[in-house]
Amino acid sequence: MNASTPTATQGLAPVLTGQSPGLSVAPASAAGPATVVPTEVASPVLLSGPDVGPLEEEYVLAAMRSGWIAPAGPDLDAFEAEVAQRVGVAHAVGLASGTAALHLGLLGLGVAPGDVVLTCTFTFAATVNAILYCGARPVFIDCDPDTGTLDPDLLEATLHDLRTGWERVGAIIPVDLFGKAADYSRITPIARAHGVPILADAAEALGASHAGRPAGAWGDAAAVSFNGNKIMTTSGGGMLLTNDALVAARARHLSAQARQPVAHYEHVEVGYNYRLSNLLAALGRAQLRRLDEMIAARHAIRHRYEALFAEVPGTRILGAAGADAHDNAWLTPLVVDPSLTGWDAHQLGAWLARDAIETRPLWKPMHLQPAYASAQAEVTGVAERLFDHGLALPSGSALTEAEIARVLDGIRGFLDAGEKRADAHG
Repeated sequence: MNASTPTATQGLAPVLTGQSPGLSVAPASAAGPATVVPTEVASPVLLSGPDVGPLEEEYVLAAMRSGWIAPAGPDLDAFEAEVAQRVGVAHAVGLASGTAALHLGLLGLGVAPGDVVLTCTFTFAATVNAILYCGARPVFIDCDPDTGTLDPDLLEATLHDLRTGWERVGAIIPVDLFGKAADYSRITPIARAHGVPILADAAEALGASHAGRPAGAWGDAAAVSFNGNKIMTTSGGGMLLTNDALVAARARHLSAQARQPVAHYEHVEVGYNYRLSNLLAALGRAQLRRLDEMIAARHAIRHRYEALFAEVPGTRILGAAGADAHDNAWLTPLVVDPSLTGWDAHQLGAWLARDAIETRPLWKPMHLQPAYASAQAEVTGVAERLFDHGLALPSGSALTEAEIARVLDGIRGFLDAGEKRADAHG
């Protein structure tokens, strides 16, 4: 690398690296800065690639040979039971995605068209889309600056205002962020005081815990994701977790096109094709056996980032502080104060992209997304600052030692180049 580090006053480019060789720079637009894709490289270092091996192959092959290919079968039944036992809930419903779990969770909790559903603005679009699928109205709440999760004080104030205005609040969706559970110890009593159910968006947090209780066990129901980039994967998939037998039964019914239990095809309401296949459940069973191993690997990577940035004033790992929680280190989110560093996170991302190292800006707040521009938002500016100055670093448990070293060397090279540039300018 022979380019010098850009100054903090130059344009910043969020980096969404692709896996194909060759340089491509998409122009900036009103939606955001330019996207940088790496130049010619041998192999990319992925942000959070899947971690699969012989055990997964064994389970999937056995499922194939059993003939159970459809969205029903012994592996699906076993996977649901094993996840429920791991999290400590009574019921688990395997579904096609985490989004499907959010959607059916809201319906199971009784969310109806016209209801208000409160959620954190600092999240992925799936959280909001599930609300809109129900015909409900999202209201965005800003986040805590230390964790990026839902701000309990702002939640309470917003709930009070909405209830004073006689709005029907159908649910609250706290979002577990980058593997860290939301502050349910504070959120739960607030929700209970207002009589509002909680659907926990634990898509990113399987294996994490808060106050000794696993992520996915908080709230009236919870949704987890098994997407290809998550802490464990079924390629695509999700699960609804709950202790409420009626919520689970409702989700299971709606997920199978709401077919009535009769010999012919009878439907008295609209359902969805949301079931998880037995093949993918087999993959999930193998992944679940390795979950603790994969979490430990991600924590080891995070510790190396923490050691490196501990000597860089103006940088921090989002959510790292606090002893009353245990996260799964799904991603390591770096937050930078450019007034102290002289550079910003997206400049680091652009530098790493030159060596085909994938990084990604932290979530763009939902209240800034054109698709949800008309939604009510109670914001303090925290999520916007995290988006402007945050970057997710490669965190996958399948990263090799050579790949981890390549990332760390790239970061050191960026920091060294910045120091040399600063020295040259006196």
